[in-house]
Amino acid sequence: MPRLTSTSSALQHAMQSLERLVLEHGLDGRPRLPPERELAQRFQVSRTTVRAAIQRLVSRGMLETRQGSGVFIASDRPMSPATPWPPAPWLGLVDAQPALRADTLEFRMVFECAAARFAAQRADTQERRQLAATVDTMQKAVRDGDVATEAAADATFHAQLASASHNMMLGRFYANAIASLRAHITRNTYDAGRDAALATRRSQERLRQHVAICDAILRQSPDDAALAMRQHIEFVGRQFELRG
Repeated sequence: MPRLTSTSSALQHAMQSLERLVLEHGLDGRPRLPPERELAQRFQVSRTTVRAAIQRLVSRGMLETRQGSGVFIASDRPMSPATPWPPAPWLGLVDAQPALRADTLEFRMVFECAAARFAAQRADTQERRQLAATVDTMQKAVRDGDVATEAAADATFHAQLASASHNMMLGRFYANAIASLRAHITRNTYDAGRDAALATRRSQERLRQHVAICDAILRQSPDDAALAMRQHIEFVGRQFELRG
């Protein structure tokens, strides 16, 4: 691609390219970006333009510079009802790429239905207690309208489920994908609550679905657990009208 000559168009191109790279690195769990020289060559712009694009994303909270170390995707920030966004600032880029959310839900449909089935067959007594305790936390959070606690408990429940599957490959896969999946689940909870008229009903329905998944696991019913998980993920997808 020829090097861009217009300063404004070059900066815009660099920012868009950098946003895509930030999203790619964030999902892959790679917090450090390549050096400026490599970015300039990749984007076909000057290093000055790359620096300007980086500073724009730093000011938006997506990147942070560390003297002597380079440029990194911004660290996670704590959640609270006053800051209704998930931990990873770079996930704001998902708003411009709804297909990414759809792809993640498709992945979860395959992965988590299997994990729920195996957990119903293999979870030990302690793991079943932990799942039930997490659902209890979620229930209290929904009752109190505590979205931050509900979102955190939701993500924890799904992580516990993967562990309780006692499948080494599922466990390793989830460990590799946990950053993006946890942020994905958390963001879904927050985004579903943006419509105040539907927020309470949606949170109560999500709770009911998690209770159904947990109940099936406690009853050691693999088919019911997989079905309950499938219904939950389908519900999440319908909230955002994904894939038509």
